[in-house]
Amino acid sequence: MKHRVVVTGLGAISSVGIGWRTFWGSLLAGRSGITQIRYVEAADYPTQYGGEIHDFNPLQFMEPEEARRLGRGSQMTIAATKLAFDDAGLLPEEVAAVRTGVCLGTTMADVQSLESADEAWVKRGEDRVRPSWILQYPSYSMSAQLARHFGLTGHNLMIPNACAAGNYAIGYACDLLRSDRTDVMVAGGAEPFSRIIYTGFSRLSVVAPDRCQPFDRNRKGMIPAEGAGVLVLERLENALARRARIYCEVLGYALGCDAQHMTIPQIEDVRDVIIKALLASEIDRSQVDYINAHGTGTPANDRTECGAIRAAFGSYADQIPVSSIKSMIGHTMGAASALEAITCALSIRTGCIPPTINFETPDPECDVDCVPNVARKRRVDVALNNSFAFGGNNACLVLGGYHEVDIGE
Repeated sequence: MKHRVVVTGLGAISSVGIGWRTFWGSLLAGRSGITQIRYVEAADYPTQYGGEIHDFNPLQFMEPEEARRLGRGSQMTIAATKLAFDDAGLLPEEVAAVRTGVCLGTTMADVQSLESADEAWVKRGEDRVRPSWILQYPSYSMSAQLARHFGLTGHNLMIPNACAAGNYAIGYACDLLRSDRTDVMVAGGAEPFSRIIYTGFSRLSVVAPDRCQPFDRNRKGMIPAEGAGVLVLERLENALARRARIYCEVLGYALGCDAQHMTIPQIEDVRDVIIKALLASEIDRSQVDYINAHGTGTPANDRTECGAIRAAFGSYADQIPVSSIKSMIGHTMGAASALEAITCALSIRTGCIPPTINFETPDPECDVDCVPNVARKRRVDVALNNSFAFGGNNACLVLGGYHEVDIGE
């Protein structure tokens, strides 16, 4: 019999707050974390806004020597994990004493280190390139550094599946727990702000001038951002044995690839991954109370996602709130679906749904209830977390309220 998997700890680092309480309070208040960018020279770009985190201080989570040799993504990942372990009531010696694994997602990992190396080489010569910059970059170093910091000797994996990476990581971590190959899993995603990501999306002409407006008829694009989201996952019996607080249960997930276009998702394939996630979770579509949308604010993505939701749920889609927190924190790439999974967990726990801010003009091609501008009180027993990445890599995660018997029974 497969083990049931529950979420017992949350750690969030975002442009609207550090720690899930500040993060959640900001989301429910509809607070935006989008500001004029500082990391890159804003004058070099036609758009100049991003979701940078200005109040993150790694020295609150690690010693100065460690902070100096780590990239920003690794710093944020360790910080988010520390917050999640504290939230779960797990001491460092406790997680190090059991089979604790790490599974994280990212898009570009600590690419800031390569940007620093490139700038130093071009401006001052090869001998000015620090060896630590080269060691920081490979994506595996992010999960390895996290494991080293906490002494975690279990499974260790990075999944670089772009914007869907967090959901992929949570799903894989859940599989490890269900098959009794580990006791505790750190799962989520992280992404530092970088020049290459900002430049890339700017060149694709998909960056909005100053704000993200998912589902709005006049939406103009996404806003690049940074962040980290970590969830502590445990088998249910372990969580009950130590009387842990349970936020929600991971009911199931599904993955799929369009295999058609690098940047344009397909309605049929997104629909199929939603349906497969419901089947894997033994959930009927009428049981879904909330969908946390991928909701990037680009014309094509929002139109496709809304079409897929309509295709998967039919007329019942009219009864499901569908909101996008990217309207507030921007698109955090590899951290996006991890922070959105935290949002789903908190919606289930608190009975509140965060809004989609900056919504002004309805779009007939995005005919969903996007919870416009104001948070909503509503019982959420089942939440879907959608994420769709470049390359057509789609993922849907299903979270549910914890019950003594399975929802499907």
